[in-house]
Amino acid sequence: MRTVIRALLVAALLGLLCGCDQRPGESSRIDAQWHRRSLIEGHLSKWLVAAPTDSGLFKTAFNRQWKETPTTAGDLTEQCRLIYAMVLGYELTGDQRYLVAGTRGADFLLAHFHDPVYGGYFGRIAADGKVLLDSKRTYGHAFALLAMAHMFRVTKQDKYRVAAMTAWREISLNLRDARGGFRPEAPRDFGPTKSLRTQNPVMHMFEALLALNDATGDPVARAGAESVGKFVLYHLLAGLPDGSAFIPEWYDEDWQPLPTKEKGGYIDIGHQFEWSHLLLSAERQGLTGVYGATSARLLQYALKVGYDETGGGSFNRAYPDGTVDRDKLWWQQSECIRALVAAASIDGRNDLWRRYEQTLDMVREEFIDEKSGGWRPGSVQVCKRGGCSDTQPDPYPRRSTFAFAPGHTAAGCQLDRWRTIGRTIAGRPGPAVS
Repeated sequence: MRTVIRALLVAALLGLLCGCDQRPGESSRIDAQWHRRSLIEGHLSKWLVAAPTDSGLFKTAFNRQWKETPTTAGDLTEQCRLIYAMVLGYELTGDQRYLVAGTRGADFLLAHFHDPVYGGYFGRIAADGKVLLDSKRTYGHAFALLAMAHMFRVTKQDKYRVAAMTAWREISLNLRDARGGFRPEAPRDFGPTKSLRTQNPVMHMFEALLALNDATGDPVARAGAESVGKFVLYHLLAGLPDGSAFIPEWYDEDWQPLPTKEKGGYIDIGHQFEWSHLLLSAERQGLTGVYGATSARLLQYALKVGYDETGGGSFNRAYPDGTVDRDKLWWQQSECIRALVAAASIDGRNDLWRRYEQTLDMVREEFIDEKSGGWRPGSVQVCKRGGCSDTQPDPYPRRSTFAFAPGHTAAGCQLDRWRTIGRTIAGRPGPAVS
């Protein structure tokens, strides 16, 4: 499978000024116009031109100049991320072309990716509908659930609600393991497997279930989100004496973290920022659990261990022996900014706003590709060492782009709902997939 470095822009904090009281000076600290322009003009509009096809199967592989590159078509995760991007592009701009592309992509997904015999979604499909990879990958299923949830939320078409609820039922029945987490993959018939475990599909399943709960208000979606959240809080979270906490990346089959760097154990810093934001989202949806407090603990750890106080931004990884990989990849900067804004909007902490501004300055200087659009895969130093490929990141606008709309408290406002609109993730070779 082609390695996807997935990242989108730190994005549009839209509608934050919603006609309610705010702490003095907070609104001016968010460069909303830059976020919006970067997301729409620098990224989504380019994917709108390059990716859609008449069949609905998106093109997903392009170089930095937006020339299509050879690839094996039809990856489930990439198809679903493009659906999500198109739907949110429509929501942000009102441009019907995004909605048409998203709808075609969603209908292709349901017609060809879904397995009519065993349920679930195939891993890869050709343009003519031929199944190229029939195994079932939990990571891709999380994005199928996310895409269908947002399709229903935006279009209100019942077929997408049914598809989303069916997807969760099939995932819960066939891919959950005895501990309450998820096995990462299964054969077509969901037969038994033996493999390491990773928190990554768990995280994205939690994200997708929050989206499903937000879109439908269905108690099954809420119960699913709470069950996944509690598995993370009470089985995966590792606390430290200073009150901070982290979530390791890789585990054995009994969900015991891999103990050393040599055995594959590490803590992904970007995922600590990501979990911090997702847990705040869960608290705002009224889920039962210590989500807000845990969010703060994860953010404390990420800032203490993985934040560059000199240059701004998130480092790559921390290891069980205390060493830190100080490389900077773009998706982690997006997650860092999203978590900082989310927490600062609640607490009004100047230290968080300072880090947001510092990191945004660093991102503008080192990551934004003003010539071709989108982000570069790594910082200037990473690229100088040859660590930046000549590819466009796939458009997964969720993490770092937020929309604040009236109902939750953010920056002192009562907002109807707080919804993530942009996000960045990167896929890496082998087991290191985010």
